Amino acid sequence: MGNPLHILVVEDNPVNQKLLGLMLKQFGYTCVIAADGKIGVAEYRKGSFDAVLMDIQMPVMDGFEATAAIRAHERSNGGHIPIIAVTAHVMPGYREKCLENGMDNYLAKPFKMQELKEIITETMQQRNAAS
Repeated sequence: MGNPLHILVVEDNPVNQKLLGLMLKQFGYTCVIAADGKIGVAEYRKGSFDAVLMDIQMPVMDGFEATAAIRAHERSNGGHIPIIAVTAHVMPGYREKCLENGMDNYLAKPFKMQELKEIITETMQQRNAAS
C-alpha cells in the first residue's frame, strides 16, 4: 500500500479520541483529532485528509451539521472526502439516516479494532472504485 492514510477524527469524548488515535496508529495511519464538528470542519478545510471518522452527537456542531458543511464546501471547491459515521446510535434506520445526510459509511459503537479497519478499507475501496 502506498502512503499511509491521513484521517480526521471528529469526536468529543476524550477516551474515544485516545482509543481511535491508538487504533489508527496501529494500522499505520496518521490522524488529527477535532473535539467537535466546528473544529472538524475547520481542520478539514486546512488539512489534506483521506477520510473522516465523524461522531454524530457532539456539542457546538453535531456530525450531521459538520458533514453538511463539508459537503457544501466540496460543492463549491470540488472533491469528495469519505465520511464514516462512528456513533452509539444503533436504532433501526439510523445507518440510512447517516447515508442520507451525506456520509459514506457507518460504524456502530462499541466496535472492535478489526471492524474499524474493515470499514475504513471498504470505504476507501468504494471511493477508489468511484474515481
